[in-house]
Amino acid sequence: MNSIRSNRFHHYSFLACLIVSINPLPTAQAADLSDKHAEVILRKADAIRFPQKSFETNVTITTRTAEGNDETFKYRILSRGNEKTLVITTDPPSDRGQIMLMSGRDLWIYMPNISQPIRLPLSQRLTGQVANGDLARANFTGDYHPKLLRTETIGKQDYYVLELTAVDRSVTYHRVLYWVNRSNSRPYKAEFYTLSGRLIKSCFYQDFAPMAGEVRPTQLIMKDALHRGEQSILEYRNLTVRKLPDKYFTKDYLKKLQQ
Repeated sequence: MNSIRSNRFHHYSFLACLIVSINPLPTAQAADLSDKHAEVILRKADAIRFPQKSFETNVTITTRTAEGNDETFKYRILSRGNEKTLVITTDPPSDRGQIMLMSGRDLWIYMPNISQPIRLPLSQRLTGQVANGDLARANFTGDYHPKLLRTETIGKQDYYVLELTAVDRSVTYHRVLYWVNRSNSRPYKAEFYTLSGRLIKSCFYQDFAPMAGEVRPTQLIMKDALHRGEQSILEYRNLTVRKLPDKYFTKDYLKKLQQ
């Protein structure tokens, strides 16, 4: 009897090992499919935020302090996705003529009274809660590895929650949590974190309206997580798809824009 039980035990153990040995792939495949799903979600949300072709838009940034004081800057943006972007300051008059040129992840600022451009990091603050990369880079895709963490219900809407991890240190933020509407792929909220894991600010995508063939967020509210009551409001207007030739992103063309 003991011999029979022993044989049965070895038989079942063999079957268990066999099952494990022939089924290691589903878990890896599931993870791979999950990553691909996260990439699809991110790309759809990017396509709603901005056209994936070349475009031009005007942005007004109003920064409000905790004391209620406002400061306003205006920019004209010419962008070819995440490859090339011009950020042209149009207001206030004292800063007019300053132009940021992004090529790949390299960013320079050209100033009328300085002969040589100055290299800038994407993560450097531009004004208020807005970093250079917030204007210069149109998409999250390509800058971050997306992972689908969970789904959440807020109000009556269901959202995917993505974790975006920087592909390297040259991008604007180390880590981003990103809420995307499950039914229409519209971005809802983003939280931005430092390398140490500290939340530095939150962004809310609001006032969706038709622009350039898609219903897009026309207002972004960035709230400082470290200083309560401080926020920057970005308002996008006159977003149009247009062809932008290579010559637009050259030093000679920038000189014409500064004249």
